[in-house]
Amino acid sequence: MKNVIHTVSAPAAIGPYSQAIQMGDFLFTSGQLGILPETGELAQGVEAQTEWALKNLGAILAEAGMSYANVLKTTVFVADLADFAKVNAVYQKFFENAYPARSCVQVAALPKGGLVEIECIAAK
Repeated sequence: MKNVIHTVSAPAAIGPYSQAIQMGDFLFTSGQLGILPETGELAQGVEAQTEWALKNLGAILAEAGMSYANVLKTTVFVADLADFAKVNAVYQKFFENAYPARSCVQVAALPKGGLVEIECIAAK
């Protein structure tokens, strides 16, 4: 059964989509920007946006009864691949030992002028 996951601890979707969908033991999140939930504004700089994108994913995971340890795969979208090392430095702090599988791609643009967006697939 498909279950819509929504939490006020992460920014609301900025379009016609859900923060995440849970199907059985699997959770599929929408991409999360580095938006501060309390203001709705982007954090300043790629490191801060990476941190907030991951914190927002964490809030969605928690709403589904999961944590970063449940993440199987992430996709990281960056506006500039030159920021790869900066994104990695923040990213690695959120996962212990067994990092999830990951893709990282540079895109032409992200919503709201974001510098990074991250989505994930997780399982209980």
